[in-house]
Amino acid sequence: MDPNTFPTKGNLILAKNSLTLSRQGYDLMDKKRNILIRELMDLIDQATDIQAEIDKTFTGAYRSLQKANIQMGIHEVEAISETIPVEESIQIKRRSVMGTEIPRVEYEKGAAKPPYEFYGTKLSLDEAKAQFDRVKELTIRLAQIENSAYRLAHNIKKTQKRANALANITIPRFEGLTREIQNALEEKEREEFTRLKVIKRIQQR
Repeated sequence: MDPNTFPTKGNLILAKNSLTLSRQGYDLMDKKRNILIRELMDLIDQATDIQAEIDKTFTGAYRSLQKANIQMGIHEVEAISETIPVEESIQIKRRSVMGTEIPRVEYEKGAAKPPYEFYGTKLSLDEAKAQFDRVKELTIRLAQIENSAYRLAHNIKKTQKRANALANITIPRFEGLTREIQNALEEKEREEFTRLKVIKRIQQR
């Protein structure tokens, strides 16, 4: 038998303290879960808006690229595309939301002036490049948001399990233990009171 379940005043105090801590733990888990859910819902809204903007920008970019291919020739556009530098400035940092590490992607935006000469090109090519640059920026943001949402959802699930364990197992166990010890102590006090009354009666005879 667990010594902490013996009906003593010390164990009653321990049981009550454990019950209080368990309830405080549940309240904290519940608050954490609600904060994470709000953060997740906000990210889902952002992801929906960005995805819609990506679709729209992609459509415009391919339309401009098609126009540039017609006006300048596919081979000329392909040759110019090879002058575009590879993106190597992306850095992933992290921030914490209620103990959840979520990524923050940083990168250097390209120069406003394209890396090719304007002479011999058409406006449609400039429009296509600007729109594809925008798609790249939006895609980076979307990747950051989707990764953050996945991590938050995983932590919400863990937090929910802990809250459920506290609400359905730990708290009822300490409530029952507190009640049992308290009842046993009260019964013992009644027995002691009755015994003292009997002794007093015998002494008075």
